[in-house]
Amino acid sequence: MESKDIMSGLAKGLATIETFTADSPRQSIAQVAAASGLDRATARRCLLTLAHLGFADYDGKFFTLTPRIMRLGTACLATMPLPQIVQPLLDRLSDELGQSTSVSILDGDEIIYIARAAQRKVMSISLTPGSRLPAYCTSMGRVMLSALPHDQIDSMVLADSAGLTDSTGLAARTPNTITDAAALLTELARVRDQGYAVIDQEVELGLISIAVPIYDARGRVVAALNIGLSSHHADAGQLAALYLDKLTAIQSELRKMLL
Repeated sequence: MESKDIMSGLAKGLATIETFTADSPRQSIAQVAAASGLDRATARRCLLTLAHLGFADYDGKFFTLTPRIMRLGTACLATMPLPQIVQPLLDRLSDELGQSTSVSILDGDEIIYIARAAQRKVMSISLTPGSRLPAYCTSMGRVMLSALPHDQIDSMVLADSAGLTDSTGLAARTPNTITDAAALLTELARVRDQGYAVIDQEVELGLISIAVPIYDARGRVVAALNIGLSSHHADAGQLAALYLDKLTAIQSELRKMLL
């Protein structure tokens, strides 16, 4: 694609939207400029345009996104066949087991939930289609990361061949979170070999989960499927024995459906 075909204004507007996160839901022009890499004047125009179109609110100092922004994500999810295919299977599995089930896709270093069947709230935050979590400390993220080419995994986790990076974003969300890059690479190799990932309270205390990759008919990993539950209901070490057969059955079923 040639640069003359790229619409820079649209790119800047999207970069502006992406600066709003759960940690930064309310931002000034200066904050958006710093987060997006845009100059203040450009950030201001993008933000005022979003406010004019109803995608953002402005109180004279701070901007926040409005629910109208969800139209963009909803339109994307509505055109993706995968959520429509997996939702009935998630509902069935969740009803059978009495636990919450989810499917997500990988977007850079994050997972995006695209379908979910919740029996009970298992995290302090509400998880719905469109929710994002870091890939490195989630069961679904790890099975998808482990399927990437080795050099791509290394580039995401290691700064260079000289040693560990200080900028991998491996924040300790709980005392159990793997934050050491070398340890994470070892864990991803283990996940790749065994075909599933188990998380023991690495995302949030009290939450354990098990995930398997979802393959298409050509054997490519296109998403991940998990079961998440409270650590009060089971030990993380029991999850494979309790749920792996159920997950791999859905995995096989989906592989026949995804061309």
